[in-house]
Amino acid sequence: MNRQFPVYTIENECQDCYKCIRHCHCKAIKIVNARAAVIPELCVSCGECVRICPAHAKKIRSDIARLENMLQNGDKVYASVAPSFVGYFKGISIFQLAAALKKLGFAGVSETAHGAQVVSAQTGKFIAEAGNGVYISSACPASVDYIRKYMPEWLNNIVPFDSPVMAHCKMLRKEFGDDIKTVFIGPCAAKKNEADRNPETMSLAITFAALEQLLNEKDIDLAAEPQEKIELALGEAEEGRIYSIEGGMNDTLRDTSTGIRYIAVSGLDNMSRVLAAIDPHQGDERKFFIEALACHGGCVNGPVMHKDSSAIDVLLATDAISGRQTSLGRQIPVDITRHYRQWQIEKREPGEAELLKALESVGKFSKEDELNCGACGYDSCRDFARALLAGNAEEAMCHTYLRKSFQRTSNALIKYIPAGVVLVDDKLQVIESNRHFAELIDESTVTIYDSLGNLTGVPLESLVDFSDLFESVLGNGGEIEKFNQVFKDKILNISVFSITPGKVAGAVIQDVTKNELQREQIAEKAKEVIRKNVLTVQQVARLFGEHIADSEILLNEIVGTYCTKKE
Repeated sequence: MNRQFPVYTIENECQDCYKCIRHCHCKAIKIVNARAAVIPELCVSCGECVRICPAHAKKIRSDIARLENMLQNGDKVYASVAPSFVGYFKGISIFQLAAALKKLGFAGVSETAHGAQVVSAQTGKFIAEAGNGVYISSACPASVDYIRKYMPEWLNNIVPFDSPVMAHCKMLRKEFGDDIKTVFIGPCAAKKNEADRNPETMSLAITFAALEQLLNEKDIDLAAEPQEKIELALGEAEEGRIYSIEGGMNDTLRDTSTGIRYIAVSGLDNMSRVLAAIDPHQGDERKFFIEALACHGGCVNGPVMHKDSSAIDVLLATDAISGRQTSLGRQIPVDITRHYRQWQIEKREPGEAELLKALESVGKFSKEDELNCGACGYDSCRDFARALLAGNAEEAMCHTYLRKSFQRTSNALIKYIPAGVVLVDDKLQVIESNRHFAELIDESTVTIYDSLGNLTGVPLESLVDFSDLFESVLGNGGEIEKFNQVFKDKILNISVFSITPGKVAGAVIQDVTKNELQREQIAEKAKEVIRKNVLTVQQVARLFGEHIADSEILLNEIVGTYCTKKE
């Protein structure tokens, strides 16, 4: 767990479902001991894994403690509020939000949309003066980082300007002094990278979710704040507020007289697909501008936004507060020039022999074995093999390998366990069994088993007369043990148990006929010994009784004789 990076995993909450890998376009996640961990050098902090994680194990760094330190230290802290607040705090105006932020201790509150308007003005001017070709927006830091890391051939096509929030922070510092602190508040994780890399311009970035948590801790109710307009730093924004919606930037740039074609592409997968189709260095007689956004549908679908934050009511509410005008011709009060450099990623492409060896480790020995099912999170078995070789994946992630491994293990256990084993479904038909079970039935059943290799599909009632035990377990769950059950010429001990409640039941059946016969033989021998002992005792007693009687007669005679002589 790397809490220094904007996106991280709480390992104990990760459920090893691999959903984050499936949805991560950069495959910037590695699996260690069945737990997902973000790989910072590969990640662009789009936050998609945070948005889709079913266990909520993926988190965006909070930074609330750092914000509270700023507010408590007496710093002049100014908030830059992203226009997507309309979708997160539904029904709350920018003025209510500003009043609440001032209660927290902010010296001023402003709209990031001011920076958006300046970026649009500068971008429009730049494209109008530039030659034909394809130009890409610099507004989304996750999209820019994606090109820097994965499509560096397009670096020179990014317009050389700051993102809206960086431009806005520069405007705030120019207006209120370089000693102020600037804090971005929005739906984005990638803005934290911008803040970490440019602390002299943007002091901190927090999410709407973090702000909501802080407001709750301070018992500040946004809905209870007054609706009246209050003074905003730099005044009220206008058309820049539409930036939160896919195509919003393009709306601020449109000028039909220029002949420029404006295209909006959202989602890293779509951006990769669009840009991969053409060569960025080939000449073009036309001029295209691509508004590139990492989040599908725009910032209103950022990683911390609610599921309904891009619903039509939010789009209409955003449009209602956005000025319907172009940003072209606006004054540009600060220098927002920025050139983007390639971000080198060390990536080694393994050889064919290495790939084949990695594939064989998960039971894939031919092309036919490469199912490319995607259950592991990777697009193909070969991509998974590359991740294995890079140390970013584990063999157990391959579900077909895992299933076959479990199946082999269970088959071996069932086959070699020294007792009859049978599994049946809810229709009391055999799913699986071993040869010992067939041997318990009769010779004909053994013949069928040996010829087919199984008894799958055979009705249990046609084999045994105790199928009611299975029916009871399937109906009620639990388990039943039946000892000394007489079946044909055998005596059986039967243990029936539930495997999938109401669906599958199993049984382990032991033939205890020999044991019982041995017991009977031992019992008979014991009885015989007892009988002999009793006879012996009786004989001893009789003989002893006879001896006592004879002795008594003899003694009486002696006594009598003696007494007569004495007289």
